[in-house]
Amino acid sequence: MARIAGVDVPNEKHVEIALRYIYGIGPTLSAKILAKTGVRPEIKVKDLTEDEINRIREVIDKEYTVEGDLRREVNLNIKRLVEIGSYRGMRHRRGLPVRGQRTRTNARTKRGARKTVAGRRRSVSKK
Repeated sequence: MARIAGVDVPNEKHVEIALRYIYGIGPTLSAKILAKTGVRPEIKVKDLTEDEINRIREVIDKEYTVEGDLRREVNLNIKRLVEIGSYRGMRHRRGLPVRGQRTRTNARTKRGARKTVAGRRRSVSKK
């Protein structure tokens, strides 16, 4: 397994796919990195030469924020929003959706399992 940016990328996958295992690198960034380094995207990781791996490592290290640094940066941004008491910070603190999604229905992933509340059902009007 090749180790790039502190992550063991899988040997049996194409380089373009394997780079996505690094936090902060998606399809577009992966393609850009390979274009800069001159590595063919369809080649498998196990078939890369040491020189090609080093070129990929250098480009990622010099030009992009990935893995631990990126995670730290994202967490600090969220912490800053919470501390200044912004609307987005309050949503993060309460564990609710941050980007304007509805919460009357849906939002189960963010809010967790349903908590049954007594008297929540619609009352049937009697005639």
